[in-house]
Amino acid sequence: MTPNAAAPSSGPSGPSRRSFLASTAVATAAVAGGMPLLAACGGSGGDEREGATSGKAAAKLLPTFVASAVATPDLPSKNGSASGYTGKVDLAALKASVPEKLATGAPFKIMSPFWGSPPKADCAYYKALDAAAGTKVTWQNQDGNTYGQKLGAVLASSSIPDMVVVPSWELVGKIANAVTAKFMDLGPYLAGDKVKKYPNLAAIPSDAWRMGIFGGALRGIPMPVATATLIVPYYRKDIFDKKGYSVPKSPDEFLSWAKEATSAKAKVWACGDMSWTAFNIFGVRASGSLGWNIGDDGKLTYRIEQPEYLEALEWTRKLFDAGVVHPDDKARSGDVGNRFTAGQILVYNNDMSHWYGKTSEQAASKPDFVIDGMDIFGADGGDPKLWAAQPASIWSMIRKGASKTTVENALAAADFSAAPYGTKERMLVDYGVEGTHYTVKDGVPVKNDLGNSEVVNAWVMLAAPAAYFAHPDFPDVARKQVEWQQRMGAFMKKTSTYGMNIVEPTRYANLSSQFEQLEIDYVRGNRKLSDVQAAISTWKSSGGEKLRDWYKDLIDKNGSGN
Repeated sequence: MTPNAAAPSSGPSGPSRRSFLASTAVATAAVAGGMPLLAACGGSGGDEREGATSGKAAAKLLPTFVASAVATPDLPSKNGSASGYTGKVDLAALKASVPEKLATGAPFKIMSPFWGSPPKADCAYYKALDAAAGTKVTWQNQDGNTYGQKLGAVLASSSIPDMVVVPSWELVGKIANAVTAKFMDLGPYLAGDKVKKYPNLAAIPSDAWRMGIFGGALRGIPMPVATATLIVPYYRKDIFDKKGYSVPKSPDEFLSWAKEATSAKAKVWACGDMSWTAFNIFGVRASGSLGWNIGDDGKLTYRIEQPEYLEALEWTRKLFDAGVVHPDDKARSGDVGNRFTAGQILVYNNDMSHWYGKTSEQAASKPDFVIDGMDIFGADGGDPKLWAAQPASIWSMIRKGASKTTVENALAAADFSAAPYGTKERMLVDYGVEGTHYTVKDGVPVKNDLGNSEVVNAWVMLAAPAAYFAHPDFPDVARKQVEWQQRMGAFMKKTSTYGMNIVEPTRYANLSSQFEQLEIDYVRGNRKLSDVQAAISTWKSSGGEKLRDWYKDLIDKNGSGN
């Protein structure tokens, strides 16, 4: 059983925070921290929709944590990593995490983002899940690439589906504020010991639940993620071994190796756009609310004010200037993952799901293909300084005014979806029905064509268990994923806004929007360093300093996340 589903293709070349988050949305453990969100300073219930709720105020709203004892991982979570299962599961002996159906069969509607072509409403997968969970769901699947537009329109209307999946990267502008106005407080159903009615929801870590507090109330059912860094600098270990290359351990070594490995005549380039990894190498914080931190000097700064921000951009530009980046990555065209598997590039960076995805994709046609992850080094070749991701960034929410019956059926569906590894529910959610959607070969479930078309990003979006990796067909990949996160997590620190779901005032909604494109243009040589420096100065004078004061007040009231 893999965690939920494989992520869609990474799409056009060239890192984009929005495209990254969307591309990894359905790989449960592969969603990065996300953009700013959430809820009333100090935790008051009123109409305040800006700020955050944390500390003692949040503690009163959270469900009681009750760990699941269904399956013990071979590799427990450590340093913010996911846990790992490396042995085969006895599919004939799977346990039920919820012995009795909690849903009553009352109908309700769910709107969720969907990448690809949604299956028919009466497909075998949906029928099987409804029968097992006791639900009667009408899915309103929307194109994940344009989900924000649809979500905004729906929240602005008077007709909202009973349950709506809300990704963090869509929580900008009016959508962020609409969450508090349109979705109900689930505290009466889940706070404290009330959650014990739903054992799989009770097993979701408290840090993830804390991210579900919006407008001073528990409104979001979270999809938890590992807080250890999610972006891996992947390399073709098979080619490295064949060529005798040593894995670089500093920025200078990487550039030197990249020049050696690149041969335009042979149509081989060292790497794709390494911007995401560069930010990790140089210790640059994430965008959005996680970009704020109080340093050892007591000063609160945003990521673009870090000296390391410009250093990371300058190093990435050196790679482009040296001609070691594939031309299509420079043009931001085609699929970087396909160039990697074709051997046209030897290194690229992407989320954790690609480790398994590329391994399974190439297993039959290229049995010698080996993908591995470089350990992230520091700017001086020493230990890196990495920053923790937020513990959740996708939620399912229930509309205000929903009947008690609807709420309880929606919660039952979420509880089913959050079933842990090694259960009947998890198997059904991830693989569908044996004989219909998959077959078992050597004790390993393998999806057929129907499974690949129907058993994708729907039920998995409602909730998830604590992050884990499990690939019975490639158990060594799960081990490598967990061990890599554990090694990198040892160098991880939390920012002052960690674990706080923050909604910035709408007047600052577009303050930092220019930087993503500016970064893309600068590293490709299309903008000057002075342009970036000027943009930072403009950011400060056009609202950045006032936003800093707002964050200072928020942290004073709620306490620091670190």
